[in-house]
Amino acid sequence: MLKFKNPQRIQNLETPFWYYDMDLFRATVAAVVAASRKYDVKVHYSIKANTEKRLVEVLKDNGIGIDCVSGNEVRWSIVNGVDPSGIVFAGVGKSDREILYAMQVGIASFNCESLEELEIIEGIAAKEGLIANVSLRINPEVDAKTHKFITTGLEMDKFGIPRRMMGRAVEILRNSPHLNFRGLHFHIGSQITDVENVFANECRSARSIISFFEENGLKVANVDLGGGLGIDYHNPDSHAIPEFDLWFRTLRDHLPLRPDQQLHVEPGRSIAGQCVSLISRVILVKEGEKKNFVILDTGMNDLLRPALYGAYHKIENLDGAGRELRLYDIAGPICESADVLAEDRVLPETRRGDLIAIRSAGAYGSVMSSSYNMRDRAYSVFSD
Repeated sequence: MLKFKNPQRIQNLETPFWYYDMDLFRATVAAVVAASRKYDVKVHYSIKANTEKRLVEVLKDNGIGIDCVSGNEVRWSIVNGVDPSGIVFAGVGKSDREILYAMQVGIASFNCESLEELEIIEGIAAKEGLIANVSLRINPEVDAKTHKFITTGLEMDKFGIPRRMMGRAVEILRNSPHLNFRGLHFHIGSQITDVENVFANECRSARSIISFFEENGLKVANVDLGGGLGIDYHNPDSHAIPEFDLWFRTLRDHLPLRPDQQLHVEPGRSIAGQCVSLISRVILVKEGEKKNFVILDTGMNDLLRPALYGAYHKIENLDGAGRELRLYDIAGPICESADVLAEDRVLPETRRGDLIAIRSAGAYGSVMSSSYNMRDRAYSVFSD
């Protein structure tokens, strides 16, 4: 059950709000830093998971780089003090303006997702008289065994360069004085919990792709295996910090690299996911024809994942101790049938005004929120 440092103060706050457990966040960062040093893995936080500046400050202070998928994410990182040399820029649709800005500020590398993008970057660099650092995102054709909307490594996905086009990529890189080849990038999906099997498969595919490029005369200095490590949405308290050590050990066991090669990863959800809860209040409990509904003052405008993915979040009634258990559907106030946060959940008898915690909301929560129905967005509250 979620606990607050100052429960009375929380009770007096307007809802909904995002509650940041900063002690847990710092402990999570400490765990990933310890594992990265143990296994010599360079970490870039995938900022699309959560852009909260206080999180970025902690990450920056601990030497963690940033993985961006838009020009505004690059700009936001730099404005908040991140060294451009620690920023990588991925994404399937970088605009010319975004590419030029990232090139001018001196980011570490573009992760190129297509031959067309590689040629666009080359053209911009040539026009500006610059040299662009590039890595190639190759589609490894590995099934992440997760939801189809967050799988990115299969041949039908929009991400990455198909393996059949690797020869043409080598040709472009060899013939361009404006492209500096830094390495290879892979990413197979998100919320991966079968760590040893899935990431071992990714490593096996990466090995053969690395060999192809080196056999064709391109030295692979950096190998970026993306992110994807999942979190425990069902048991956030018993598994508050993901198994970074297992993840990094699996990568090292299955992908032997030379001393002059650097291994990179790009976690987002696993760093931010468990550290934030969405706190809401019950507007009313509605008796339906076949179900009883708990109607909250937050919904899909704040937390889109259940409507978009059918995603599970643990939901707790913080005021229901000692009450009889009952079955509810938990819905929001948005004028859409999809605005249901959970179905058939067992909660203590729930009443108007009860405080509700929607757990594990730190990743892809606030960043995907909107003001749909002209509703105010949830604000942020920090444990410290």
